[in-house]
Order: sequence, then C-alpha cells, then structure tokens
Amino acid sequence: MTTEATGVRLDCDGPVATVTLCRPDVLNAQTPAMWRALSEFSRALPGDVRVVILRGEGRAFSAGLDLSVAGASGPDSFADLAALPESECADRIAVYQSAFTWLHRPDIISIAAVQGHAIGAGFQLALACDLRVLATDAKLSMAEATIGLVPDLAGTKRLVELVGYARALEICATGRRMDAAEADRIGLATVVVPNAELDDTVRDLAAGLLANNRNAVVEIKALLTGAAGHSHAEQQRAEREAQTRRLRDLTGRGE
Repeated sequence: MTTEATGVRLDCDGPVATVTLCRPDVLNAQTPAMWRALSEFSRALPGDVRVVILRGEGRAFSAGLDLSVAGASGPDSFADLAALPESECADRIAVYQSAFTWLHRPDIISIAAVQGHAIGAGFQLALACDLRVLATDAKLSMAEATIGLVPDLAGTKRLVELVGYARALEICATGRRMDAAEADRIGLATVVVPNAELDDTVRDLAAGLLANNRNAVVEIKALLTGAAGHSHAEQQRAEREAQTRRLRDLTGRGE
C-alpha cells in the first residue's frame, strides 16, 4: 500500500532506517492500516540496518488512535471488533500489536523522536522504542481509560519496567498528561532537548550507537533486556557466555 493510504513511510540510509508517521493534518493519529504497514516494515528492513528512528511529521509525534476510523462502522472499527468471537478479536489485536513489538528486535536499537503530543497509541509507540528523545514541548498520556479502553499495544509491560508498578498504574488509570520534564524525572525520557535540537540530537545518538561493533551492541542489548528476569547468578552466567562469544569472534574462532 502507498504512503498516502497508510500514513507512514520507511526510508533507509545505510545502517539507519527512519519510520515517519505522515498524517500531520490529524497529528499523526494512527489507524489499523498504519499498523499493518508498520508490521510490514519489519520484514522489509535491509539486513544492514542497525538503528531505527521513529518520528512524526508536523507538530506532533502521534495524537493516538484515529477515533474517526475506530468509531465508524467499517472494518477494524470498535463495532467490527466487538462483533467478532472473543478469540478472533484477540487475534486481530495481536496483529495490531506486531506493529509495535518488532521495535524490540534484538538486532536493532530503536529511537523515538518525540515532539508535541504522544497520546495513547502514540505513547505506546514511543514506549516500544529502546530510547526516547523528547523535545521540551512533548506531552505524554496513556489516555485509553478516558474512553473506556485499556492500553493493548504492548505498552503496559514497558511502562512498568521503566517507572515501576505504582507510577504506571497512576499514569494509566488517570489518563493524565505529563510534560517532558516529568517524563525525564521518572525515567521515561533518555534525554530532553529544545525542539530545534531534536533532529540533531537523534542523529548524534544514532551515530554513537553505530560507532561500536555491531555484534557487541547486539549482545549488550540482549544482556540488558534479559536482566530483569534473571537472578544475579543467571545474569552473571549470561555475561560470561556473551563475553566468550565475543572473544571467540574477535580472535577468529567464532562460528
């Protein structure tokens, strides 16, 4: 499908891929067509891509779900989903989730460049990324509860991992908005910069990630991703095994 039909574009420049939400007239509100395209991007990435940047055109990252689509009566609307058998409804949502979860891939590091609103699905898209660079005007909210829904695009676990259970509950259950300064204070932001510096900061961060050995960075990401579920002994074993692989690779003894 075309960019005009999906509202999202993929551009690759060597090891950096940029995914751009391009519906600025509606603050990059998201649709199921956009989610299907995002899922396809994961399969379309060239093998040399190491960093994926997520950004939104215009003055917002993403204002969330496009309620003019979801609230209508056509395919993928709330009414359409509700009419499905429960298992089929859950399967449909799993397809939507895949638009977000591919950003967790172990072989890439994903960066969200967030300006303006990142609401609901927009917030969850930013959470799906490994790193979040926020402009000072960023406004974040997990707003699903305000329309009687729950966050279902793979954002709840990531939020708890970043800010803890109690803070995550308060953010999700109230649906309130937080500014960039608060997001930075509670650990949601990797860095906060003036709007005019957002693109340059993301570019510099990507360059820093690319400066080191790809396989070492992949191993580091795997170690850190798995750390929360490991005991100290298990994590230490994982470190030993990863280092052994790196030493063998660096000395030409790897597979």
